[in-house]
Amino acid sequence: IAATGSVIIRMDVHTSYADNYVAECVATLRRTGADNVGGPWVARGKGGLSNVIAAAFQSRLVSGGGRAHDLSFEGEVDTVYLGCWPRESFERFGGFDEDLVRNQDDEWNLRARRAGARIWQSPTIVSHYVPRSSLRSLARQYMQYGYWKVRVIQKHRLPASPRHLVPALFVASLLTGPFLALVSRWGALGYAAELLAYVVLVVGTSVRVGLARRVSPSSLTVVFATYHLAYGLGFLRGVVDFLVLRHRGRAA
Repeated sequence: IAATGSVIIRMDVHTSYADNYVAECVATLRRTGADNVGGPWVARGKGGLSNVIAAAFQSRLVSGGGRAHDLSFEGEVDTVYLGCWPRESFERFGGFDEDLVRNQDDEWNLRARRAGARIWQSPTIVSHYVPRSSLRSLARQYMQYGYWKVRVIQKHRLPASPRHLVPALFVASLLTGPFLALVSRWGALGYAAELLAYVVLVVGTSVRVGLARRVSPSSLTVVFATYHLAYGLGFLRGVVDFLVLRHRGRAA
């Protein structure tokens, strides 16, 4: 670690910070004695499609119910947005895995928690993440998230949470469903039922979120599908590269 301070705070681009962000990070460290602290992951768009992507991001249909998206939750969590650490945490649990292109923070939190670390989220730590502004950049981002999540699973031999597997299983069923439909009447009915259930879920959620956040429900349906399909496709590609071909890290 090049930093020499007793407290290390991560502050990324694509994010704006409250004036008291650093002070609240340090105060929460002292109050909780945790090994890493942070605030909820709050998205705030900058107009147009960015607002739609931000609205979808805060929905359970994207977050899967992860605490990091719960704006009011205070307590121990699996992971936090960004992070603030006492230097001793990196000395005890190691630094970020620089072989990862994405998900370095998630992997660190997973590794540290399994070694006894406490990760703490506090709503007093306020920042606003600015999401991507196009479907293409969103798809690229979430394909990378899904892809590198498999490398984390390969490294630790199990996922941090079952919700990380859902998009990949869904995309895999979409890809195999047409073949099952050709050979089995029940396969065709099951595939049709799955598609119908997904459309109903996405459209219903898009209407509810769109009315609440004052964004276009029709745009939300496309954004939700982009989140799910991109992450799932990236995850499946990661399965091939990391679990089947046994690649490692950046070489993939």
